[in-house]
Amino acid sequence: MADVTLDELRRRLGEQGLVLLDVRTRPEFEGLAGAHCDPRQGHIPGAVNLPLDRILECRSAAEVRELVGLAEGVEIVAYCHTGSRSGFAVQVLRGAGYEARNYEGSWHEWSRAAMD
Repeated sequence: MADVTLDELRRRLGEQGLVLLDVRTRPEFEGLAGAHCDPRQGHIPGAVNLPLDRILECRSAAEVRELVGLAEGVEIVAYCHTGSRSGFAVQVLRGAGYEARNYEGSWHEWSRAAMD
C-alpha cells in the first residue's frame, strides 16, 4: 500500500472513516517541542496523538487494538516528524489488523506546505 502524499492528505482531511494519527511525543503534538528546522510547531488539524513508545509497549495485536481503540474498517494515516517513527507505527498497526498508511512527509513537510 503506497504512502500518503501531501496532496492526498489535503484532499482527505476530515473524511469520514479516516483517522490521522500523530505518533510523536505529546510535547511535539502540542507545539511545546519540536525540530528547529520547522517553521512552526503543532499538529495537523484533526489529528489524534498516540506516541510511538506507547504503541511499542504492547505485547500483542490485541493489546495494540485495545490501545488504539478504533473500529475495524477505518483507515489510519500515521505521521511523525520525518516519517520514520510513523513508518514503524504503520507496520505495527498493520500487524494488529488495521488498514494503515504512512504520511512520509510528516510534520516536516506539513509545517511548510500548510503555510502556502
